[in-house]
Amino acid sequence: MGEVLKKNVIISTDFITLGQLLKEENVVSSGGQAKWYLRENTVMVNSEPDDRRGRKLYDGDNVEVPDAGMFFIRKK
Repeated sequence: MGEVLKKNVIISTDFITLGQLLKEENVVSSGGQAKWYLRENTVMVNSEPDDRRGRKLYDGDNVEVPDAGMFFIRKK
């Protein structure tokens, strides 16, 4: 198994949605694809599975995306 990508995602607002994160990090190309992606893949938010593209991610949250890496939400 290869090295897992770990990346800080800097947000300037109070939160980012899980769908926005997937789109911003080029895991999917649209919100519609995010819905399908979350149905087909187990995305972990703070070590718990979550399939809601509208899930609000705040400063300090950690997201693990299969085959994409770990993303750490940090507020600017």
